[in-house]
Amino acid sequence: MAECAGIDVAKDHLDWTVGSMAEVRQVPNTPAGVRRLVRKLQPLELDRVVLEATGGYERLLFQALVDAGLPVVRVNPKRVRDFGKGLGILAKNDSIDARLLAVFGAKAEPRLDPARNAEGRRMSELAARRRQLIQLITMEKNRREQMPRWLRADQESLIRILEGRVEKIDALLDETIAREPEQKDRFERMQTIPGVGPKTARAILADLPELGKLDRRKIAALAGLAPFAKDSGRKSGLRSIHGGRAAPRTALYLAALIASRFNPTLKAVYDRLKEAGKPSKVALVAVARKLLTILNAIVRDGTEWREAQQA
Repeated sequence: MAECAGIDVAKDHLDWTVGSMAEVRQVPNTPAGVRRLVRKLQPLELDRVVLEATGGYERLLFQALVDAGLPVVRVNPKRVRDFGKGLGILAKNDSIDARLLAVFGAKAEPRLDPARNAEGRRMSELAARRRQLIQLITMEKNRREQMPRWLRADQESLIRILEGRVEKIDALLDETIAREPEQKDRFERMQTIPGVGPKTARAILADLPELGKLDRRKIAALAGLAPFAKDSGRKSGLRSIHGGRAAPRTALYLAALIASRFNPTLKAVYDRLKEAGKPSKVALVAVARKLLTILNAIVRDGTEWREAQQA
């Protein structure tokens, strides 16, 4: 069985172990503590170092592991808990979680996170901040009906400020992309597809760095656009999508709304499914998946829309 390290991340400390039976040790979740942990792990021949996505507490550790060249995997906590329940592990504490992460890495062999340079990390962080600002704008707009009339001018002023910050983030993303010739080339090629504009291209480049490096099935699963069967015996259940990365999936779905109307190839996909009696949402998900397949081919082959269409 593969040798894996599991690290349970808390705000103040990191509990870590190698394998399921080894002693669980603890270091502070500080720059000094992270450096100490990395030095402990580097001499070991590890297949994976597994930690959970914790909303930001793992960011310092994750980047230190990547910079050290260690095979790091950041996983969804729910996926690990479901795995633990399948093994009959119902108790939960930091030591148990660290061991469970090590076992999960060895048994499930989750995909390694792609190493990203400073510009790639900057893009991801800017994209995350953009989503936060969009959420704030949406919340303020949803409050309009409940807002007293005399406060509406103040609310509109706040919305304009937030929209200005979004524009600033977009400008920073464009500057970051422009500094990387390869990313700039991808950014431009992606927009040759009718229905894909700067917003979609930015989101995909920032949050789906594996684009062009995986086959169409794997990239669809990574974005949460792969249909999963729900069959049992003679019963054939409805296919559905779940899991994957929400940010690129949302960007692709919004792009599919436009592409299903103005991109002839993708409009044909949408119309064919609607004529077959499929719900609109199912047809749009299929368009989003097809769009991702085309984007993947364009980035992989260094082509543009028409060339990819003919391939």
